[in-house]
Amino acid sequence: MQATSACVARENCRLCGSDELHDALSLAPTPPANAFQPSQERALQAQRFALQVRRCFECGHSQLKHVVDPNVLFADYVYVSGTSPAYVAHLNEFAASAIALLDLQKGDLVVEIGSNDGTLLRPFQSHGARVQGIDPARDISDSANQGGIPTINSFFDMSIADAIVAEHGKARLVAANNVCAHVDDLQGLVAAVRHMLAADGELWLEVSYLKSVVQHTLFDTIYHEHLDYHRVAPLRQFFAANGLALWDAEPIATHGGSIRVRVAHPGRRATTARVAQLIAEESSLGLDCERGLAQLSTDIRVAGEQLNALLDQYVDAGLTGAGYGAPAKATTLMHQFGLDHRRINFIIDDSPWKQGLFSPGLGIPVVSADQGRTRKRDFMLVLAWNFAEPIMNNNRWFIEGGGKFVVPLPTLQVH
Repeated sequence: MQATSACVARENCRLCGSDELHDALSLAPTPPANAFQPSQERALQAQRFALQVRRCFECGHSQLKHVVDPNVLFADYVYVSGTSPAYVAHLNEFAASAIALLDLQKGDLVVEIGSNDGTLLRPFQSHGARVQGIDPARDISDSANQGGIPTINSFFDMSIADAIVAEHGKARLVAANNVCAHVDDLQGLVAAVRHMLAADGELWLEVSYLKSVVQHTLFDTIYHEHLDYHRVAPLRQFFAANGLALWDAEPIATHGGSIRVRVAHPGRRATTARVAQLIAEESSLGLDCERGLAQLSTDIRVAGEQLNALLDQYVDAGLTGAGYGAPAKATTLMHQFGLDHRRINFIIDDSPWKQGLFSPGLGIPVVSADQGRTRKRDFMLVLAWNFAEPIMNNNRWFIEGGGKFVVPLPTLQVH
């Protein structure tokens, strides 16, 4: 890997190791997507890194070319799972599904990699399972511990797996939601998980699904925390090469379109029909060749032209705008489409971890809903578009007062 300041350029495929990589998609350079800053000056001075996707000729996997130092990305992380009621409901469903399918009993061990504030582990704990979280974000780990969810403040590796096995024994379930796209050493992670799994244990992971990204132009889910853009075919090959078996893959709605992948020791489970079906669908979209990402590049350009034409029309008419939601994906969208203070005066977000901060690279202030209500704006761009429906339902007063909600993706809509 070639060093470039706080990031390195990866020259081989993270899944199969091949060095036959092809530049497939280039987006606008951005700062780290969650690098919100306490002052506008610091936000505007944030270092930007290239945002390029490469495709492996050998296994067809798609990954970022540049890897930003994980300490830069995660040590002062400001995303927390528990601030979104819709996502909390999703995690509760995940837990209920795992408890039923694995027949988890009281005293069984559940480990979560990237456990954040402990929202997912809490229903397992209520069921009577022993739980252990691992997360590199200092403040969020402290908050989880204070809330009764035991959390190791660290990146996950074999030494952490060893320590957990020594203290707690083997795990019936290892969960890794929106984590396996963040890790540069996936082979090391899988080796540590395999060491930690009981004979009847399973790894359940959720990742953004490249099929959904291409189908619905969800390019803003591409940012530096997400090193990989997964699909089922390369993942099945990868787990087989690393001593585990991908036996099920289930499309889910989170983040605009993700997959829940279930992995066990070889021979434990029969592979479901969904695995072959999803691989066939991936092929039909050209995701096993250059066609899929080439189409995505065209669709991004068209989406940007449409959104900017609409917002320019509003601004030229003297209307003022704000953003609603400050998710990581907003950084990619705003930089790619050139959205700045002229169009977005401020951003409303429900997370107290982000309120009072300024957006990465653009310096747009993030405020609470109560503060936002007192500020003038005629339209609101829903940057957290995957939660557009609850956001609009919770703010009917804005529409009834003549305001417009603009939802940029998957298709441009005005409400």
